[in-house]
Amino acid sequence: MNIQEAKETIKQALQAYFARDEAGFPLVLLRAQRPILLIGPPGIGKTAIMEQIAEECGVGLVSYTMTHHTRQSAMGLPEICVREIEGKTVHATEYTMSEIIASIYDCMEQTGKRQGILFLDEINCVSETLAPVMLQLLQEKKFGNQRIPDDWLIVAAGNPPQYNKSVREFDVATLDRVRKIEVVPDLSVWLSYAESRQIHGAVTTYLTAHSDQFYFVSQEADEKHFVTARGWEDLSAVLKSYEILHFPVDEALIGQYLQEEKAAEEFGSYYRIYEKYGQDYGVEEILSGRLSKEAMAEKKKMAENGSAEERSVLLSLFHAALQKNASACRKQERAAKELSECLRQFTGLCREKKEETYVSWLRQKEQGFAVCKRQGLLKKEEEETKEQVFRKLKKMEETAKKCRRTDPDQITELFQTVCDLEQEKAQKELGKVKQQIRRAAAFLEDSFPGGAEVVLFEANLARSRVLRSFLIEEKLSSEMSPTEKERLEGE
Repeated sequence: MNIQEAKETIKQALQAYFARDEAGFPLVLLRAQRPILLIGPPGIGKTAIMEQIAEECGVGLVSYTMTHHTRQSAMGLPEICVREIEGKTVHATEYTMSEIIASIYDCMEQTGKRQGILFLDEINCVSETLAPVMLQLLQEKKFGNQRIPDDWLIVAAGNPPQYNKSVREFDVATLDRVRKIEVVPDLSVWLSYAESRQIHGAVTTYLTAHSDQFYFVSQEADEKHFVTARGWEDLSAVLKSYEILHFPVDEALIGQYLQEEKAAEEFGSYYRIYEKYGQDYGVEEILSGRLSKEAMAEKKKMAENGSAEERSVLLSLFHAALQKNASACRKQERAAKELSECLRQFTGLCREKKEETYVSWLRQKEQGFAVCKRQGLLKKEEEETKEQVFRKLKKMEETAKKCRRTDPDQITELFQTVCDLEQEKAQKELGKVKQQIRRAAAFLEDSFPGGAEVVLFEANLARSRVLRSFLIEEKLSSEMSPTEKERLEGE
């Protein structure tokens, strides 16, 4: 199965194992709660989906790469203890608590989450002395005589033998006690993920046209050549940063992420073309409406005469720019909404407690945020929004001190002004993105009348979560069929 299917399977297992009947007993008895063994090639996203599952299900996550550990860190260290056996005092060997199990209890204490996932990566590449301990864990959910806490799911991951010479095969007795899931690369699934992560347009358009270069591993003699999903994502991140810093991007850099000469060379050539078209068209200028009529006509003529590859790149450039601007707009909307909620809370508290001050209220908010952050109760998007709002709240505190406006009524007035400005800014950004989408559509309709480019542009908007919301809210899909509108609204 692909990585998305594996993710859903693990989420279902998690929910099934943690579910209880009316009497409070597990629907799946503890002895039948098999660990999950995730086998797939490197860089496919096994670790990433563990983080996503933990966040989406609201459970704890403890991760270990087992090749970094020894038998002692898994089992604990031996210690001599005194025991009474049949009336005799004897010295016996016991073990301190396993570092791994101790980490689970630390996670439970710090986050307050009693349920979670213990993720053990590279489990089939452990040392000879650690291998029996790992087998015991999978078979009995124990390290020595110490059990994994109830309501913690064990997920182990490893690579198939063809990708790693250190792989140890599991015996039938072990495999009969786990749920084995084999994962294979799937470009279509990764492209959906790439949309949400805003992977660089050069990467997504290139892979759409060269699907055979998405993932492969070749080992000839002592030479290893490979390209992985992880490599493409990390390359995307470095391309974005290099563009912001105006650093040159060459094949040597690309080859550090795509470790296969032909793939690095071909993508390097494509990236230079992508970069050139980006400079030639100046998509941001088209979207902003800053171009003169003459300059706009020239751009449209260039697009009309462009090759199929050039048109594909142009669509990608439009999509990437709109995606970035729409995401920034939604972020501003969330911040404005959160700030208004803070104002409501503050004014309500002031009515209840006349002696309440803005400083004490803000400190309490900060402490509450720190606890939620430490316990992992916030999704990444929520955490980013709250951090943005706290920066504004602190700045407002500084402004109030400078202006000597410490009275609750004066603070409330200042607070309201800031909220109004942020809401106005959000509305302005919303209108700007709406206009940018219309400008892009108009440019494509004028450049390719009756062509497939406009259809592809609308399809790309509909596939994007953030841009699809603009299609619905701003009614830019008015020319779509009723069936298409229902599908968009349903998604």
